Amino acid sequence: QVQLVESGGGLVQAGGSLRLSCAASGRTFSPYAMGWFRQAPGKEREFVAAITWSGGVTVYSDFVKGRFTISRDNAKNTVYLQMNSLKPEDTAVYYCAASRRIGVRIRDNYDNWGQGTQVTVSS
Repeated sequence: QVQLVESGGGLVQAGGSLRLSCAASGRTFSPYAMGWFRQAPGKEREFVAAITWSGGVTVYSDFVKGRFTISRDNAKNTVYLQMNSLKPEDTAVYYCAASRRIGVRIRDNYDNWGQGTQVTVSS
């Protein structure tokens, strides 16, 4: 089992920035992709962004609108989500996840999940 440990969440004003980190540990780590999802109260967990581990190909949800950037450091088994121009509607618990399967926008394709980190954007 791979453990995913997240950090970087917090409270930020609208228009501000945060960088989330997610470090993997526990065994040999070689996923097909790492992704970020978010879940707001009363909402389903939704796809935010993903990056393939070997090739670094990125995929983004439409609501990111050029504001977020996903990246990885394979040597550190870590994935990042740089979030700029944050809006109140970005408020959610953000989860990182690892997938061994193709289809990075599909929640059920991810096998391992972090604990989630709260991002709150105030107006």
